[in-house]
Amino acid sequence: MQRLKIIYGLIFVLMLGFTACAQDSTKSITVDQLSQKMKTDSNLVVLDVRTPQELVGPLGKINGSINIPVQNLEKRVNELNKYKKNEIAVICRTGHRSLLGTKILEKKGFDVINVLGGMSEYRKKGH
Repeated sequence: MQRLKIIYGLIFVLMLGFTACAQDSTKSITVDQLSQKMKTDSNLVVLDVRTPQELVGPLGKINGSINIPVQNLEKRVNELNKYKKNEIAVICRTGHRSLLGTKILEKKGFDVINVLGGMSEYRKKGH
């Protein structure tokens, strides 16, 4: 029984370590911070990784944002090369796909930041 507790304890510590490492590498901002940043940083690029159909739905889209669905991002990443020196804020509906998009772009050397809560939170907060 004691040995089982030790094994479970080690598994827990390892899982905690892997989770902490994964979170450290990705920068994130809230929708309120994004809204403020859009007002103050004219070089900020907003990348919406939802499907085109979602952009015309109830959540709409952010004016001036670029749309490349996350499932196409790897093969269309060259479209963003002209923004390589800009910070890119990646947004989706709830924040899950944008996290994936952020990781894809990080690996390609882009300066990216994930928008927590996505467009759902953006609209909920009245932006």
